[in-house]
Order: sequence, then structure tokens, then C-alpha cells
Amino acid sequence: MPRNRFDLEKSEAHLLAPYAQSSSVSRGRVHQEDQHPFRPDFQRDRDRIVHSRSFRRLEYKTQVFLNGTGDHYRTRMTHTIEVSCIARTLARALGLNEDLAEAIALAHDLGHPPFGHLGEETLNKLMAQHGGFRHNVQSVRVVEELELKYPEFNGLNLTWEVIEGLHKPYPANRLIEGFIQPSLEAQAVDLSDQIAYICHDLDDGLESGLINEQELGELDLWRTTWKEALAPYPHLEPERGRYYVLRTLLGRLVDDVINHSSREIEEHAPQSSDDVRRFPALITFSPETARLSRELLKFLYSRFYQHPALTAVRRRSVDCLEQLFELLVGRPHLLSPQFEVRIKKDGAYRATCDYLACLTDRQVYIQHRKFIGGLPSLETLRLEQPALL
Repeated sequence: MPRNRFDLEKSEAHLLAPYAQSSSVSRGRVHQEDQHPFRPDFQRDRDRIVHSRSFRRLEYKTQVFLNGTGDHYRTRMTHTIEVSCIARTLARALGLNEDLAEAIALAHDLGHPPFGHLGEETLNKLMAQHGGFRHNVQSVRVVEELELKYPEFNGLNLTWEVIEGLHKPYPANRLIEGFIQPSLEAQAVDLSDQIAYICHDLDDGLESGLINEQELGELDLWRTTWKEALAPYPHLEPERGRYYVLRTLLGRLVDDVINHSSREIEEHAPQSSDDVRRFPALITFSPETARLSRELLKFLYSRFYQHPALTAVRRRSVDCLEQLFELLVGRPHLLSPQFEVRIKKDGAYRATCDYLACLTDRQVYIQHRKFIGGLPSLETLRLEQPALL
């Protein structure tokens, strides 16, 4: 006998902690739909996200390195998958709903524009007089408006709980009275994102040679983790040793979140998923690990993300984005039909911003060559970074 949706929802009642978000008590969707016979709501949400065009585009969007610069560097897609893996681990250990955590994790960067955080800063500057741009808000916009999958409505029609988890910080206009935090599943995704940035961007930085272990030795978190990991293995070759230190660091951060959050949950004793929304964040690093991780993130921002070898090429990439914006906002007939029709509802500036945010790194260059020309191709820019190939 197959296990139907009711069977799966009953099993949630036995497996999940009382403060987890059960799919059977979801606040539902904006557009009413019939329930699926075999899949609970959050599982359906996860599947809708993975099957979306926006999710597929993440493969060709910058994480840190320009897409295609090297075969082993993270893209926005691989970062998203890694966040999802960490979030599932946290959710399972803390008795939370893994389907919900995974859905939020897989959708959390759907609104990220091309060229990483510099692309986000550029669109925010260009939209300063028209509502600004933040990738978290854009992720919500993607799943509520820009995906076109259903004949009756725009968007993916995800559940309230997934949409709630995509907002960061939690906006006042989305608050239910008395709520100050999203679900614990959403909080777990937020910490998973931070852990992924710390460990996986470090991996890419070391792989590229733009940062080195001597520099990292100045940081307490790296130094102590390095000693812990390699003390039993003093003669490991450098590459194997580096990966083992990074693996140990990831495990250390995940264990810290699980142990500290368990104590926070026990102390506050929430009895329902709505109880946790009335407390300060309960899924957190311990104070000492939070301090050490902030120190490491500060290092990444100053010594890696802003490295001249990255910023010079990104700057030229952003020039393409800016020039395209200035052209298209004045000539909206050049937008693809999906975005041209949105001008009446959202105005030319927002429609142009939506269009550019959806493009991949490669598509920006294709559109620039088509309409403007005069700047190097994506392939040329890659070749200007021989040390990163």
C-alpha cells in the first residue's frame, strides 16, 4: 500500500518536535488548490522551486567568481544546494520540518541578480528612487509574480510558511500581530547560509590562491580548527589537509548551532510553531562562535570578496549591467514580452529591474553585445584572469 498524504502528515506528528511547523497546519496558499494525494504541502513547494526556471538559472549566476572562470568554483546553484544540505541537517537534529527547511533553502537566492553582491548593489543604486532592490525581496517577487507556470495565477503559489522564510529581515508589513521571528525552519536556513559562506567561500578562496592559510592563521577560528583537525595527521599533503580542515570547520559550526539552539529552545520552552515566532531568534551560534565567525566573515569581505583580481573584472561586468539598464528603461519595447507587459502594473523601472535581475551572467553580455556592443565578451573577461582558470 502506498503512503498517502494523510499517512505522511500523521508521521509528522510523531517525528517532529511540538515547536516544528507541521504541514498539516500550514496557513495555506494565496490561491486555493486541491491537496495532492501523496505529497504534503511543503514537499510540493520544494518540488515547484526545483522545477522553476529561476532555479535552473542559478547554475549560471556568480557566487564569488564570475561564472565559468573555473570548473570547481561555486555558482549560485551549488551554493544553494550546499545551504539546503546544512539546513536539512539542522532541521533533522532539532526535530524540525525538513521539507520546509529545504524548500526555503532552495528558494532563498532565486532573486539574486547576475554578478553576485556587486550586481545587487548596482541594481539597488539604479533603483534608489524607485523602491530599491534587495535579493531577498526579489526572491519573494520571483515566486509570487515572475514565474509563469499556472493558467490561473502568476508565481508558484507557495505556502505562507515558505514565503515567510524568504523575507530577511522580517518586514513589518508581513508580520502577524505578536510575531517577531519566522519559523525555526527559516531560522535554520539563515544560519545554514552563513555557514556555507564561511566554509565554502573559504574553500574557493584557497583553491584560487587569492587567500592563503598563512593569512587565515591570524584568525582564532581557523587556527584552532586547523590544530584540532591536523594534530592526528601531521604529514597530510597540502590539498588533502586543507579539505579536512574545512570539513572540520563545517562540522564544528553545525555542531555549535545544534547544541546552543537546543539549550535556547529548552530554556524558552515553546509549545507550538507560533510560540517560536514570538521569541527572539532561537536558532543561533553560541556567543563565542558568533564572535569568531564574524571575525572570519570580516576577513572574507576585506581580503577575498574585495580582492583586486575579482573587483576589476566585476567592475567591467557591472558596467554592462548599468548600460543595459539605462538603455532598456528608456526603450522598454526591447524587453522580452513577459516583462514588457508588466510595465502597466509596475512601471518601466521595476519591469526593467525584474528583467535584468533574472538574467544570468552570460545573458547580460549577450544582451549588451546585441543592443550596445563595445565591451569585451564574457569569454574575454575570463581570459583576463589566467591565475583563476
